[in-house]
Amino acid sequence: MAMETELSHEAEEYIETIYRLQKRRGVAKTTELAEELHIVPGSVTNTIEHLEKHGLVKHEPYRGVKLTAKGEKLALDILRRHRLAERLLTDILNVKWSDAHESACKLEHALTKEVTTLLEKRLEYPRFCPHGNPIPTEHGEVEEEEGYPLTEIGLNEACIVAKITDGKREKLLILASKGIKPGVPISVVKRRRSSIVLYVAGKKCALSYDVASIVWVKVIERDEHARRK
Repeated sequence: MAMETELSHEAEEYIETIYRLQKRRGVAKTTELAEELHIVPGSVTNTIEHLEKHGLVKHEPYRGVKLTAKGEKLALDILRRHRLAERLLTDILNVKWSDAHESACKLEHALTKEVTTLLEKRLEYPRFCPHGNPIPTEHGEVEEEEGYPLTEIGLNEACIVAKITDGKREKLLILASKGIKPGVPISVVKRRRSSIVLYVAGKKCALSYDVASIVWVKVIERDEHARRK
C-alpha cells in the first residue's frame, strides 16, 4: 500500500492503537491512547495534530479521535503486517504465544509490501493471528466472525474461545496459564463481585472482569431440549 507521506514507527503505532480502541468503544479518547501507548497524556496532542494534518484522523475535543477512511485503510495495512508477523513468530520461530504481540509490534514496521506478500505465502495464507483476530487481506478486507465478550455470556452457556482482543503480555500470560486460547471450550459457571468462575476445557478457574473482557467467544448452538434444561 502506497502512502503519500512516510510515517514514523511511532505514528503507525498511534494509528494501530486508535483502530483497536475505535473497534472496542467507537472512539479513541486521548487518555486511553496515552495509557495504551504507555506515554504521558500531554505528549499525545502533537502526534494527533500531525496525523490530522495528513488526513488520517479527526479529533473532536472532549470526545476523542476517530480514523478517517484514509486512516482506516492504513490501519488495516499495519494490522495485516502485525498479525502476519505474529504468525511468523509463533509458527516458524516458536516464540511463546504470550510474547508474540509485543515482538510483532517491533517487527511489523520492517515489513515491506513485497515481503509481507511473500510471508503470507510462506505461512500458507493464514486467516487469523495466533490470538484469533482476523488478518486483513492485501485489499483491506477483514473477515470478522460473530462473537461476544466473555463478560456478557450467560451462566452455563457452552462456548468456544474465538479471539483475544488485547495483546498485552501480562494479560496473555494469565490466559495462557489457565489454558485459555482460541479453539478451547469454555463456559461461565458463576459471577462474583470481582471475578468470573469458568470451566476451561473441563477445568475450573477464575478470571478478573478486566481480563475476561478481552476474551471473545462463539456460543455453541444447542437443541431446544438442551436450552430448556
